[in-house]
Amino acid sequence: MNSAIKETHFNFPGQKDFYRGKVRDVYMFEDSIAVVATDRISAFDVVLPKPIPYKGQVLNQIAAKSLEATKDIVPNWVTAQIDPNVTFGKKCEPFKVEMVIRGYLAGHAWREYRDGKREVCGVYLPNGLKENDRLPEPIITPTTKADQGHDEDISREDILALKIVSQQDYEFLEKYTRALFERGTELAAKKGLILVDTKYEFGKYKGEIFLIDEIHTPDSSRYFYSDSYEKNQQANLPQKQLSKEFVRQWLIANNFQGKEGQEIPFMSEDKVIEISDRYIELFEKITGEKFVKAPSENLTERIEKAILNHTQQTTQGL
Repeated sequence: MNSAIKETHFNFPGQKDFYRGKVRDVYMFEDSIAVVATDRISAFDVVLPKPIPYKGQVLNQIAAKSLEATKDIVPNWVTAQIDPNVTFGKKCEPFKVEMVIRGYLAGHAWREYRDGKREVCGVYLPNGLKENDRLPEPIITPTTKADQGHDEDISREDILALKIVSQQDYEFLEKYTRALFERGTELAAKKGLILVDTKYEFGKYKGEIFLIDEIHTPDSSRYFYSDSYEKNQQANLPQKQLSKEFVRQWLIANNFQGKEGQEIPFMSEDKVIEISDRYIELFEKITGEKFVKAPSENLTERIEKAILNHTQQTTQGL
């Protein structure tokens, strides 16, 4: 079994702070950050006990390619890819909202609609739609970005009324979100995929808006296969998905949805390898490129050395 990165514990010269998210370890410097994409995997807001080999590399490299392919639309936080699992970039101040955009009625939006709601985040939806139908036009359904607990749906009107984001900035966020989704849709179509829904996060750096975090990865987006979409819709069959949904379905089948009192099912080594293989498959389908596994020996030492070398070079270059 290949080794995997569960978590890192570094302390670098000039380091100002550290933050551990569900799957990323973030090392903060004066005006820059080093983001380590670990191999942790989360579902239903719970980090599962075992890391998945190469998952971090898969997400980091898909995000890198997607950010490079959209930087003409909006500048992004990345300044350097310094390791297969590490991205270095600008330390932006994040907006307290996530910009979720949906082209199809799936996931959370479908569950709300199925239960009788016709308004999602202040956006009205027509009657007569069924699961996975294409929407008349893409809709933006923002969520709050909670420091603790779950993110919550919120409308454009409430974001402005509560002054979470200024009107001028929010109009830019909407404009960028629609343009990014259009580009993501075009890129997906070239690979025989449909970009169903996704989320974008933005922040400010020296007064300018930047795209931050990861984009168009199977953890932040949902994809359908375009060759079977129409046939499945007409036959009322589930859509073949390319996303982290297969992990959620395995957990659900084993009676776990992150609810109080539920126990995370045992993940065998075979299951870990299966999930790892699926993530590599996702990489190759989304990018159209062969996945090249990074050396798996001395992973944390490799990552620590990459960050240390880059921060030293950056300091010397000032």
